[in-house]
Amino acid sequence: MTPDDLTRAADALREADLVAIACHVNPDADALGSMLGLAHHLVDRGVEVTCSYPNQPQRLPRWSELLPGLDLLVPPDRFPAAPPVMVTCDCASFDRLGVLGPAANAATELIWIDHHRSNDGVGTIRLVDPDASSTCEVVIRLLDRIGGEISEASALCLYAGLVTDTGRFQYEAVTPETLRVAARLREHAFDHAALSQVFYEDHRAAYLRLLGVALGRLHQVPEVDLVWTYLLQSDLTDAGLGVGETDDLIDVIRTVRGADVAAVLKQQRDGRFKVSIRSRGAHDLAVAAAAFGGGGHRLAAGYTSRHGPAETIDRLVAVLRGAPVPS
Repeated sequence: MTPDDLTRAADALREADLVAIACHVNPDADALGSMLGLAHHLVDRGVEVTCSYPNQPQRLPRWSELLPGLDLLVPPDRFPAAPPVMVTCDCASFDRLGVLGPAANAATELIWIDHHRSNDGVGTIRLVDPDASSTCEVVIRLLDRIGGEISEASALCLYAGLVTDTGRFQYEAVTPETLRVAARLREHAFDHAALSQVFYEDHRAAYLRLLGVALGRLHQVPEVDLVWTYLLQSDLTDAGLGVGETDDLIDVIRTVRGADVAAVLKQQRDGRFKVSIRSRGAHDLAVAAAAFGGGGHRLAAGYTSRHGPAETIDRLVAVLRGAPVPS
């Protein structure tokens, strides 16, 4: 991303009458926050904005209720088929757009905003900074280039993505600029304590019981400094929880002393396993995930496996050892 890219994107958005914004499937706070943070800024400038994400049906986690602008969201079948200007937020790869992919292909101008190092390079204007802490941090630079005051609604949405994607400002990607941006956003009067509580202190009792199931299945592979566990669809059904309600599980598993890599495998409705991996610093997980068709950051990445838990871990161990992906 260059200053010229920011200028081109800002000019395109300033001149647009209609902007369609999409984020990735199963949006996290950085995806939803960056999308809505940008949307509010454009609406304040008189632009007609439509937002969506590719889940069908669309179900958002409880924390999303604190983010203003959910009324801007439409289901995928109401998203413009060929928008004159389309923006994507936090999509590390094109397939993360799901059913909204055809709209991106048909867009006259496609502004791709992201911070994943594994980003696959689409977009007529690319605002991709792998050194940024979050997509929200990139969006803030764009808002500054567009001009105008950042509203409280935008600030709240962007702060939500910033605080969660940095792990409450503890991850490697946090820079002095990240903290300066956070301070700017906190000058607004939104309730940041309530926001933090809904993200980090708002679990159902069923989640804690399910956490016990996952901890009971904890395994270690010392030769590659790996700790891992898994959840089945039957576990989620018995607990009455969705896959998205277990996103914090990886943050518990990664605390195991002496393990550099933590992995959580969660079975999806189609039987495949979503694999979330985290490192303390000794492994490049973006490379490991890419070996299986996934992506992410050096210390946080993910992919989908069609194999069962044991075989999935055997294949991951092989890659962590530096071996080719098993056939």
